[in-house]
Amino acid sequence: MAGERSIYGGQAVLEGVMMRGVRHMATAVRLPDGRIAVWEQPLDPQRWAARLRGVPFVRGVFALWDTLVLGIRALVFSAQVAVRYDPELSTEEQRSTSESFRGFLWGTVALSLALSVGLFFLLPLGIASLLDRWISTTWAIHAVEGSIRLSILLGYLALIGRTPDIARVFGYHGAEHKTIHAWERGFPMTVEGARPQSVLHPRCGTGFLLIVVALSVVIFAFLGWPSLVWRVVSRVALIPVIAALAYELIRLGARWFHLPVVRLVLWPSLALQRLTTREPDDPMLETAIVALHRVLVAEGHDVTAPVLRTLVMDVDDTGAERIAVITLGKETAE
Repeated sequence: MAGERSIYGGQAVLEGVMMRGVRHMATAVRLPDGRIAVWEQPLDPQRWAARLRGVPFVRGVFALWDTLVLGIRALVFSAQVAVRYDPELSTEEQRSTSESFRGFLWGTVALSLALSVGLFFLLPLGIASLLDRWISTTWAIHAVEGSIRLSILLGYLALIGRTPDIARVFGYHGAEHKTIHAWERGFPMTVEGARPQSVLHPRCGTGFLLIVVALSVVIFAFLGWPSLVWRVVSRVALIPVIAALAYELIRLGARWFHLPVVRLVLWPSLALQRLTTREPDDPMLETAIVALHRVLVAEGHDVTAPVLRTLVMDVDDTGAERIAVITLGKETAE
């Protein structure tokens, strides 16, 4: 049962949380009026892809792709919900802005991904390349490149965490971790069951980034210090390889996290999560619980519906309401 419980995870989005399992995902977003909008979607992977997802190292590439695609989809959804239910816009303005906003959001995400590769992979390489004339060994120059990469990552996370909107996203990140912990440890799917849990989790994507940085030093060092063109190509082309290795290490760490030596090794990963998580308030916990509850029920778990102090409504991928307002499956009059 423990292994079955550990297959669930998620991510924070704008004013909400996305949770996913093996066959379903659900994104819950808190509306300005206090209601929770939920978009539930089945995941139907191709049969050949499902088989490859069980192959070590190969599955890491699929996991990275899934996380990227589903995460972006959930993030775009949460942004559309924010526009559609903005109280400062009229109903017609909300609908038209939400529809036209979708393409712009996907374009922004694509640009952000390209900038991320440049910021975290190519910029450290460029700085290290300017310094290589004063550094005598290959391992040393790669250590310098890795240190620059880590410094950029830490500075970036610390900087964005100071903005109020991102700080709230980090609060929902903490709510996601607490809710997953509650489920994995057999606590009730309630605010009271999730509140005492830790905001840190061994399978967190923030820790994954730290492992990627550490692995990149080792893997790139084995390539030596070829021409600048080949260095640039290798930094981009090997991202899936590094991600696959990092994924396997994350899995092993989470599986053996109960061992003191593993906890010690993963301490830097957990410490880094302090930059990307905040203690959530109860409405944030409610939102995360709603998302996970929807996934668990959809995948056949007998889970007691949590008692909420708000209404929940089903919406489509644009945020438009699908059916009457409901409280976790029970129809309620508005």
